[in-house]
Amino acid sequence: NMSAGRPFRGCACFFTDNIFVGRFGLHVRYRDGPQLRRDHGRALRERGCRSEEQFREVLREIEAEVQRRKQLLHQSVERRAIISKCYKPKHPEVYTLQDSFLAPEFLEIVRFCTSPGADLQGLLRYLESFSDKRIYRLPVFTEEFCQAFVDELENFEQSDMPKGRPNTMNNYGVLLNELGMDEPFLTPLRERFLRPITALLYPELGGACLDSHKAFVVKYSLHEDLDLSSHYDNAEVTLNVSLGKEFTEGNLYFGDFNQDPTPVPQYIEVEHVGARGLLHRGGQIHGALPIASGERWNLIVWMRSSAIRNQLCPMCNRKPELVEAEGFGDGFTAPLGEEVPQTLNVCAL
Repeated sequence: NMSAGRPFRGCACFFTDNIFVGRFGLHVRYRDGPQLRRDHGRALRERGCRSEEQFREVLREIEAEVQRRKQLLHQSVERRAIISKCYKPKHPEVYTLQDSFLAPEFLEIVRFCTSPGADLQGLLRYLESFSDKRIYRLPVFTEEFCQAFVDELENFEQSDMPKGRPNTMNNYGVLLNELGMDEPFLTPLRERFLRPITALLYPELGGACLDSHKAFVVKYSLHEDLDLSSHYDNAEVTLNVSLGKEFTEGNLYFGDFNQDPTPVPQYIEVEHVGARGLLHRGGQIHGALPIASGERWNLIVWMRSSAIRNQLCPMCNRKPELVEAEGFGDGFTAPLGEEVPQTLNVCAL
């Protein structure tokens, strides 16, 4: 995958920053034991990590996660090759995006956004807005597509294929690039349908030039992942679509925008509605409350703009230190010739 002829890259902070210590619900930055104690010792103690043995366990957990991240690239390529060769889909049709999978109201929104003179005020008439946090709900897929897609994902989950977990916070789910869905499904969804909408909603985040993505499905159920701790996404804009099945509770909650924190964050709760999606800024701090019954599947698409993130990595807040990556990497691209003046249109960078 390339952006204007440039291969995508990752940032070296992936191996050191935002490492989630599950048992104490804390994201940490890790160089070595003394640094961890210095920077995060107090927060760990406040969350119940009080003995030396507990601290050593945390160290082991973090070091295992760093090793996992270092092997990720190679293992992901390997898994994808095995899946491509050996997995027999139950619903092969869901792998290639068709307009018939999309809700008629969604297609109408896209038509509006691509019409001459389309503006933000006009678009907002089609969307549900939540508070002033720039969180919007809109119809995305048909119920029929959601049912077939979840059925396909369950078929994959029950197979003996190798499976990569979406991230350190979700143990149950599917990385859609490993299923081969990037080119035939997710790239056209982002380029043809989502980008006209995000261009109007989030222009300053590169909404008009979201040139890569990371997409995965997460699953919550009583005996697996119940909830999701507070976090922000490695994305400029996130789409989160509720695919089903039957469940109770498990609302999403949203706090501050991470680049603009307030002394006392105001949280809002947003319900999932089947086949509908939420669009929000990747930097909006959020999480998921525990489900009370049933099973919930969500499609998450992290959309990225190299024009924006090449200036500042959203995960370490530094100029990205570029490293080799596979596919879309983490959405960074190597510079082409001279630096571009800051005053240009953000998407022309």
